[in-house]
Amino acid sequence: MPRFAANVAYLFSERPPIERFAAAAAAGFKAVEAQFPYDVPASAVRAELDRHGLTMLGINTVHGRESEFGTAALPGRERDFDAHVTQALDYITAIGGCQIHCLAGKVPPEQRPAAERTFIANLVRAADRAAEKNITVLIEPINARDRPDYFLNRAEHAADIIAKAGRPNIRIQFDFYHAQIVGGDLIRRFEKHMPVVGHVQIAAVPSRHEPDEGEVNYREVCRAIDAAGFKGWVAAEYFPRAKTEDGLGWLKTLGS
Repeated sequence: MPRFAANVAYLFSERPPIERFAAAAAAGFKAVEAQFPYDVPASAVRAELDRHGLTMLGINTVHGRESEFGTAALPGRERDFDAHVTQALDYITAIGGCQIHCLAGKVPPEQRPAAERTFIANLVRAADRAAEKNITVLIEPINARDRPDYFLNRAEHAADIIAKAGRPNIRIQFDFYHAQIVGGDLIRRFEKHMPVVGHVQIAAVPSRHEPDEGEVNYREVCRAIDAAGFKGWVAAEYFPRAKTEDGLGWLKTLGS
């Protein structure tokens, strides 16, 4: 069965950020990911991870300016992106994690050709720096309904970007929630791109609640993930319907 991780930016949000690691461990999770933990000292996060025996996965680069949602694909913002990568690499290595998700940012349609060139060049630099620290660089296709004008929407585009960048430590963060909204055909598309998938996330569609409702059959998805030989973690990145612990029945259902 897949190994499930908790995204502590979404789950256990009833608690202060530093207390969510203990809550995740108490709920049975063995690994966690965060998004923007930078306000919490890395030493405090590392202490909590060690105390509870948790594997730390990844974090995101910061948004950049208000409403940008990343800078990796924004022409003219290369210095800012490099600074954001430095911040993320310093933090993730301090807490013992293994990956950073480089947010691409929002790009108007007329700027997309230039944005693609910028994205590839930025990712190459980031990947080379990350490789020195044994860190994987992730890029995530995000649906345009939730995030209008976000540069990267489809797994097919992400795979093409990775091929053009030519760095083995750049991989797809394959979020089944976003993939379903964008194009469906989830299992076949995951199987096709699995060689360049570095991380997986799940949530119900369309609600983005626990993965036990909605239009995606996650029992079959999880079987397909296993059958494909994926060895990474499957992270729960959803908004709980109520208290996080009250909605964790899916862990047993999908793990059986």
